[in-house]
Amino acid sequence: MEELQGRARDFVGVLARLLACAAAVLALAVTPAASLELDREEAALFIQPPYQLGELLEGGIYELINLDSRVAGYAFETEPLAPLPGFSGAPINLFVILTLEGQLIDVELVTHNEPIFVSGLGEAPFQEFIAQYKGHSITDSLVIGVPYGDGGSGSSLVYLDGVTKATASVRIAHETLLAAAFKVAREKMQEIGGRAAAEPNLEYREELTWDRIVKEGIVGRRLVTNREVDEAFADSIWADDDPIAKDEPDEAYLDLWVVDVGPPSIAEAILEPDSLRQLRNFQELSPEDEPILVIDAGRHGLVTEEFVRNTSPDLITASQDGLPISLRDADLDIELRDGIPGEVAMVLRTDRRLGFDPTSDWSLSVRAVREHGSFRPEVGTVDFTITHKTDERFFIRDEPPAPVPVWRQAIDARSGDLVVLAGGLAMLLPLLLLGQSRLAGTSHYVAIRLAILAGVIGFVGWWGQGQLSIVTVLGVLRGAFEGQSLAFLLYDPFSLLIWAVVIVTFIVWGRGFFCGWMCPFGAMQEFMHYLGRLMRLPQIRVPDHVDRWLVKLKYVILAGLVALAFTAPSYLDAAVEVEPFKTAITTYFVREWYFVLYCVGLLLLSMMLFKGFCRYICPLGAVMAIGGFLRIRDWIPRRDVCGSPCQLCRVRCNYNAIKPSGGIRYDECFQCLDCVTIHDDDAKCVPLVLAKRGRQL
Repeated sequence: MEELQGRARDFVGVLARLLACAAAVLALAVTPAASLELDREEAALFIQPPYQLGELLEGGIYELINLDSRVAGYAFETEPLAPLPGFSGAPINLFVILTLEGQLIDVELVTHNEPIFVSGLGEAPFQEFIAQYKGHSITDSLVIGVPYGDGGSGSSLVYLDGVTKATASVRIAHETLLAAAFKVAREKMQEIGGRAAAEPNLEYREELTWDRIVKEGIVGRRLVTNREVDEAFADSIWADDDPIAKDEPDEAYLDLWVVDVGPPSIAEAILEPDSLRQLRNFQELSPEDEPILVIDAGRHGLVTEEFVRNTSPDLITASQDGLPISLRDADLDIELRDGIPGEVAMVLRTDRRLGFDPTSDWSLSVRAVREHGSFRPEVGTVDFTITHKTDERFFIRDEPPAPVPVWRQAIDARSGDLVVLAGGLAMLLPLLLLGQSRLAGTSHYVAIRLAILAGVIGFVGWWGQGQLSIVTVLGVLRGAFEGQSLAFLLYDPFSLLIWAVVIVTFIVWGRGFFCGWMCPFGAMQEFMHYLGRLMRLPQIRVPDHVDRWLVKLKYVILAGLVALAFTAPSYLDAAVEVEPFKTAITTYFVREWYFVLYCVGLLLLSMMLFKGFCRYICPLGAVMAIGGFLRIRDWIPRRDVCGSPCQLCRVRCNYNAIKPSGGIRYDECFQCLDCVTIHDDDAKCVPLVLAKRGRQL
């Protein structure tokens, strides 16, 4: 009963603190944020001759006027058109100047609140990333990243260099720019890039054969002979770089067949049963994707040797109404029915929500590539295009869903890291859940724990950039309060996976799993503690009455940050530097001296005061402490004599998370398992030692 009363008092205390924080936030958050939109004079500063700013149209879009007084394009801010929230909860605002043909004359960064660029890396890398868009067209297949191997040679994709340690932020900027530009293109530029209007009717059936499909034009074909390829490269340095084309001029170089296999009747006439089942599974998992079957019965092939499955094809592009169609390999192993020409085939996928209409004309291009010279060869390319559409009878029309941000690139780019992280979590979670006592009881427990923490620092922290931060929490709070999308979380799938696991573990252990096992900076402090003991430095033991007040400091800091997030977000970027994570993890200590001094000072303090930052300062730890009251069980074993009279575990607890009564303060417990080690060891636990001697407390 006394233990339950103690837990109740603790819960009421924390609840009171949280309610006080909430009250402060609500009192301060009533003032709406000021608009950051540019006025006409400010917008005009971005316009360079021979252009000038024209009439302001609906939606905050300016006409771009040429020297002859004609409309040459449009200029606009992205925030009113595509307010995708960044990691601080505030959108990234760009000023875009776009020609009538869709070419980006200029892109400038107006405002942003991305923490990594505000004080971590500085704004210069962000400016350099944005500058890459100049001169490109929104009809280009723009991709953030680098090509695989030599995949950039002759590829139809346009690669933009990202920013290391800021992948999520640049992807948000990329999506913001394209979403706003496409919206302007559709509204102001002859409705190009119409919205998706049709999807396969999965209930419609008719008997089809390959011959009938070909006769009705349901499948499109483009035959290119070797002679045509030679003619395309004639009068160039690549004219004689394909001897096969010279020797066999009438043979097929490219025998391209294109067919939409989304409608069941078409797919059943082309694919073998096993392949058909794969396709159906794909359509169930990705109902918004349109599957396009591409076959080559010539010698060209469809992709290069450097192509990686489940990515964009490097020799194939598509467009509709002047805008690019995003194509990716559907990663299906297919087999064609007998009698269908060609052995090289692949299924590509495109998202109908981004504007693709299979019943309207669209074009698919395959690139032929030739190289001249052996050392640093010059690359020449020619595109062969086929225009195709599928009959209306195979589709149904419905109101098109709103376009969604393309976040899958982020997952693809981190797929390897995500697999390793998921594997590590899959081993660590059962070990702590089912084998806690056995793990704590092994003679090598400290070495095992330090090895895991070293992996957390190296892989989760420095390599994966998975250090969770209060910045994400504040961004979510602000986004939820203002009714904004929380899609920005998807741009960092590595950290999102950690967040998901941490939230689930709240129910099992409380805060202990993240704070004790998955926090890279917390792991650094623990290593510094052992280093301090090795150097025989004096250890600071904070008296109980002082500790009770110090642990409340992190709640005060949290309340201040939450208040700033709603009332003065411009000051928040400096305030969140109370977390040293950006210095220690994101920038590897390469920052201004005062940030490094603060971070190193906290680590040095940990040599004498065990995890002082985690226990008393960390605002994220204040959020995590809520988990101590959400857990469904008391997972640390206790005995009746724990606390009265035995105090060994309490004295040995570096976190001061054990009460004089022997009960555990789960809101302050970091799951180090030191007390479990003592509890199960008959050579350490006082009751067990006395029991072996035939005595009892």
